[in-house]
Amino acid sequence: MGVPKRRVSHARQGERRAHLAISAPHLEACSHCHQPKRPHHACPNCGYYNGRPAIDVKGNKDESGS
Repeated sequence: MGVPKRRVSHARQGERRAHLAISAPHLEACSHCHQPKRPHHACPNCGYYNGRPAIDVKGNKDESGS
């Protein structure tokens, strides 16, 4: 029933997969430390999300006492 009659050539296979290339992720500046970060993610540099500390980051200079 759903069996192809002929083998698909490499050219046609490449045409079908032409839009599957991986692109670089979109980045935006963190509102706290201004480093590039992924949208809707906590900043990997300072750990802030939406203006508040969301995660603890090792070596965080803002909240460390030393």
